[in-house]
Amino acid sequence: MNESAGWWERACRSAWPIRFVDINLRGIGQVMFQDNPLSGLLFLLAIGWGSFAAGVAEVAIGGVLAVVVASLTALWLRVDSASLNAGLYGFNAFLVGIALATFLDVSSMLWAYIVLGGAGSVVITLATTRVMQTWGVSALTAPFVLTAWLLLLSSNGFSGVPAGALPTSGLIQPIAPEAADPLRILDFLEGLLISVSQVFVKGDGIAALLILIGLAVGSLAAAGYALAAALISVVLAHMLGAESQLITGGLVGFNPILTAIALGTVFYRPGLRSALYTLLATIVTVLVQGAMVAAVTPFAIPTLTAAFVLVTWLFLLARPPLLDE
Repeated sequence: MNESAGWWERACRSAWPIRFVDINLRGIGQVMFQDNPLSGLLFLLAIGWGSFAAGVAEVAIGGVLAVVVASLTALWLRVDSASLNAGLYGFNAFLVGIALATFLDVSSMLWAYIVLGGAGSVVITLATTRVMQTWGVSALTAPFVLTAWLLLLSSNGFSGVPAGALPTSGLIQPIAPEAADPLRILDFLEGLLISVSQVFVKGDGIAALLILIGLAVGSLAAAGYALAAALISVVLAHMLGAESQLITGGLVGFNPILTAIALGTVFYRPGLRSALYTLLATIVTVLVQGAMVAAVTPFAIPTLTAAFVLVTWLFLLARPPLLDE
């Protein structure tokens, strides 16, 4: 593995086109905190498979277009090369691209929106990063959430931007008891896997397996935390009586997965204390996801990764002394 990584790095240094490919793959990998081009490639294959299998090839194409536009924009803006080479200006754009292609109808304006979203996400990343540096925390996927929300909301004001796949607006209503079916083993396994793929707005089991392999390539701990968080989320959501279709569709578990990877493997030193702290944050993220669904229902927009961002920010800002011991 080290020899392969060394060969790839040498190739990147010797040929700019290869470096550009590397930047984009790392950007895709950074969606789940993996600064690894092979992880990014596996994630891209997962999204490609899920998109083509579902007959929505525009989702994968939209993600690739957005991340390429973001990388070019970052180069034009002369951002710091270390962050650029690590893919830190690409992962929000990739998510913007696949989100827009998922919720907006295919049209010429969709591609214009994706290009605009890819470029705009870089500016929003720079702005959000500067603001969050005041408190010493990462911007995470907040630029993705802000960019996608603004563009999706704007579709209501323009007849040339059809948004047939957006959720419908309505008043906040409690879940009916009959919507929370008893836990069944097949539904449980489906919810576990699909939670992983929904990080990339895709509900596909094979895509989920490719994503888990991509995580394991970059970090076995990250893959372990992802599976553990998916398990906890599915069980807890059923215990709380969440809508079963949302659980099976992975829409309850993807935010807790990101929270668990971030706190358990990236921002805190691995250990029993940080694992327990991450467990608490994972549980809180499930609850906050429910709150976010209620919060955005009147606006007819998806929650995206807002719950992950909010909870992770709070658990990073807390900086409990116990974790420093």
